[in-house]
Amino acid sequence: MKKKFFAALTAGLIALGSFNFVDAMPRDEIAAIQVKRPNDFKYWTKDAVAKQKLIEYVKDVTDKRSKNFIPVEDRIATFDMDGTFICETAPCYFEWMLYLERALNDPTYTPSLEDRAYAEMVNTEIRAGHFMTGKFPKGIDLGEAKSQQSVFAGMTTKDYAAYVEKFMNKPVEGLMNLKWGEAFYLPMVEVIKYLQANNFTVYIVTGSDRPATRVMACDLLKIPTDNVIGTDPDIRAAHQGDVSADNYVYRHDDRLIRGQLTQKNLKMNKVVVIEQEIGKQPVLAFGNSGGDTSMLNYTLAGNKYKSLSFFVICDDLTRELGNENKAEGCRKLADKNGWIQISMRDDFKTIYGDDVKRMN
Repeated sequence: MKKKFFAALTAGLIALGSFNFVDAMPRDEIAAIQVKRPNDFKYWTKDAVAKQKLIEYVKDVTDKRSKNFIPVEDRIATFDMDGTFICETAPCYFEWMLYLERALNDPTYTPSLEDRAYAEMVNTEIRAGHFMTGKFPKGIDLGEAKSQQSVFAGMTTKDYAAYVEKFMNKPVEGLMNLKWGEAFYLPMVEVIKYLQANNFTVYIVTGSDRPATRVMACDLLKIPTDNVIGTDPDIRAAHQGDVSADNYVYRHDDRLIRGQLTQKNLKMNKVVVIEQEIGKQPVLAFGNSGGDTSMLNYTLAGNKYKSLSFFVICDDLTRELGNENKAEGCRKLADKNGWIQISMRDDFKTIYGDDVKRMN
């Protein structure tokens, strides 16, 4: 009788999908990932060279008997975000899709004619597949950043955080069973957790909006908000108007609001802000695009400690929306600069979880 009961129970659970994720892994389960020892890696293929090189590196530099030992206070690892540990292919960067939602689809907001026109152009370029083929118009990164900050200007910092959090519940495009807030590369989450378990301080150094990145990633990855470096909007007091911060005193009835773009945190700017905000040269760096070149090379150049840079290549055409021509260009860039390649196709046992499927 008991056997029949448990058999029926098991069949019922299978029917309900209890043994397989119906959607992507929920945020709380992603946050609970723990990798303390090499054998704890679950989402990498067994023979992944990049994983093995990272494990060997960590073992070496955390061994006090090794000539390559790095003191805890100098174990600095920097990670780009989009395309390095979250999705950037469905069909574009998280923050760009957030921008298009605000500028084109939000019934509570009316953008300026200029911002609407720019958003429509960006949307057209994305839908034409120009992001994945590397054929975006010159200057679109900076133009989008200016327009993006513009459409959120005047919003309080708290309201903006709530807006980002709400957007994270929207499904990504082109991948089934995946919301933006769950669109983390599980193998790269394991890398972050492994480094944290070995007393590395992890920083996110991204071209994306810093406040949005904090909402998206900090709680999930257990990264302090002050360890996020990104593109900043101008922050002002609600009653400040055109008065400079040097000549304005915050009032009791004030609130902080977002303003316009200050500087896009890409390319050499990443190195500058690492020096300004961290004040130490990283010993590990992870990126995925030409915009990360300076950060990855800075980590390797003249470092007093043993250092490595890793490059995530979106070459998976089955489980991801990769592009082989773009991937080949990334391989050549990595070879040229001496970065360790991470192949999403060959090195990731899963990307978001096995129930996330490509739609086409």
